[in-house]
Amino acid sequence: MSTAATLTRPAQSDKGSPLRDSMTMLRRNLKHMQRYPGMTISILVMPLLFLLLFVYVFGGAIGDGTLGAGATRGDYIQYLVPGIIVMTATSGAVATAVSVCTDKTEGIINRFRTMSISRGAMLSGHVLGSTIQVTAVLALITGVAVAIGFRPTATFVEWIAAAGLLIFLALGLSWLCAGMGMNAKTVESASNGPLPLTLLPLMGSAIVNPDSMPTALRWFAENQPFTPINETVRGLLSGGEIGNNGWIALVWCTALAVFGYWWALRAYNKTVKR
Repeated sequence: MSTAATLTRPAQSDKGSPLRDSMTMLRRNLKHMQRYPGMTISILVMPLLFLLLFVYVFGGAIGDGTLGAGATRGDYIQYLVPGIIVMTATSGAVATAVSVCTDKTEGIINRFRTMSISRGAMLSGHVLGSTIQVTAVLALITGVAVAIGFRPTATFVEWIAAAGLLIFLALGLSWLCAGMGMNAKTVESASNGPLPLTLLPLMGSAIVNPDSMPTALRWFAENQPFTPINETVRGLLSGGEIGNNGWIALVWCTALAVFGYWWALRAYNKTVKR
């Protein structure tokens, strides 16, 4: 093969092992998280503040309106905590968008073009790293919730089902935010893009029962993605009825993951071809 042909051949190809390359990128991202723990702390702080605020400041008043007269703070904690746990899964999405956009704007992707690695391995590393990060934060938030009075009644199987759904949600949101990061022009815009995702659980059944909302807002709360996820996690952990919410939650998580993967990889391929 001539020197000219070698220079014009695309350096990055699909000949690398997708699994091996993704694990390499995952180790890279885990090391970044270890060296720069600020993003992990920021993921933890917001749901922790919401948990403490709604339990100790608003818990008494909101509990009566949500659960009926005579509801205690402890009763409201049982209702609130599953919604806060779902919020925790969404808060980790911001980190994925920021880290992906940082690699894009700092030219790391261009450097990967000169290496024989599988396409999309960089994105997979970010998504898997973010999912692991969120899983650790979920465990911490759950521990704090138990310490302040949350008393789940879930069996071992129900705990596994709830954890699986939350991890699936974190994975889907991470892929969606990887797409946001790849399409963002700056790191600042990448950090702002996922913010509505972190607030959507609040506009569902995370904090209050949608039945107490005005008609239009109640319709939105009942039909947005996070309400069936909230209700499924709440039912699994606290022994409530799940009904159709379980399979609706799985459909939403699958849709987020599939669309996010397609969107992120499409934007990545466009960047690589420039």
